[in-house]
Amino acid sequence: MRPSRPPRLLYLVTEDWYFWSHRLPMARAARDAGFEVAVATRVNRHGSRIEAEGFRLIPLSWSRRSLNPLREIAAIAALIAMYRRERPDIVHHVAIKPTLYGALAARLTGVPAVVNALAGMGYVFTAKGWRTRLLRKPLRLAFRFLLNRNHSRLLLQNRDDRAAFEGSGLIDGDRIAVIRGSGVDIRYFPVLPEPANGPVTVATATRMLDFKGVADLVAAFRLLRERGVEASLLLAGAPDRENPAAIPESRIRSWGQETGIFWLGHIEDVRDVWRRAHIAAFVPHGGEGLPKTLLEAAACGRPIVATDVPGCREIARAGGNALLVPPKAPEALAAALERLIHDAALRHRFGVASRQIVLSDLSADAVGARTVELYLSLLHETQAPDPAAAAAARIS
Repeated sequence: MRPSRPPRLLYLVTEDWYFWSHRLPMARAARDAGFEVAVATRVNRHGSRIEAEGFRLIPLSWSRRSLNPLREIAAIAALIAMYRRERPDIVHHVAIKPTLYGALAARLTGVPAVVNALAGMGYVFTAKGWRTRLLRKPLRLAFRFLLNRNHSRLLLQNRDDRAAFEGSGLIDGDRIAVIRGSGVDIRYFPVLPEPANGPVTVATATRMLDFKGVADLVAAFRLLRERGVEASLLLAGAPDRENPAAIPESRIRSWGQETGIFWLGHIEDVRDVWRRAHIAAFVPHGGEGLPKTLLEAAACGRPIVATDVPGCREIARAGGNALLVPPKAPEALAAALERLIHDAALRHRFGVASRQIVLSDLSADAVGARTVELYLSLLHETQAPDPAAAAAARIS
């Protein structure tokens, strides 16, 4: 039977900033639909903001990067204890580690419904190092065991990832849901006019990680400079020290000392970046869900240059609002940037199209509504009679 109290929804996220940046629209929509929302995460700078939204905050002490077996066992045990204490009706796990540990805890404690959200294949599935290759086989086995339970969905952000998971045999296709992106607040991110003064400015806003293609963008900009193209490059973002692919800060600082390149570090309000930029560039090597940075740039009416990889293609449409280039290809990237730098009319046409793509179905309201529909459908499943149990009862 449906509980008389509001349904309890618990988000499990590694970092509070990631919840605030990427899951706030879903949580707000669930709260407004009558859910009691809790957020379990490592608390750093956003705890008070999360609580101000009316969400209950459950601080966790864990590390994304830790591979210490004893520490990881303790983290799983803490999740099991928390799930027994909180008794959520539905849990929403975000990213690989929360999905693995949370799905195991949910299975052991009998949580009725589970959403496992992966925003792209991520570092473990895209990096080439021997350590990540060693991790992939046990991860695949764990996924096969944990993702196929009743009343659960694997939530993905693009169609390419869905095809990859269906083709891998890790999960039944009917247990996969696709909701494109994390949503963007179209009121908070209005259309911004192009900067009126100075050279044409290209900007990227992302964590300073190797697989985000930041070094490729710097290499392309050097090529433009060699050709005498007048432009500026803004690098907005900080190194993520919890991620093994973090670019050393000394290297980023050296880029910022080159002519025309400016490293801004972490920017609290990314609209300040797009006010200064004519062109949004994001050139990851792969592993993306649907990049939030491109959603925000598109909402502000910026033309896009991006790599032709899963996730980026969902928001960067070749010839529509964007120029797409192969990953790890500075020459092609430089050519695409040069084309937009010299063609103001094309920038304008792409910028108008970017905003329209966001308005079509990628706004925070649209994504939040679809996510709540997913929650409600899973809760409905948990209340439906079990056909096997009903058949057994008739036989007896």
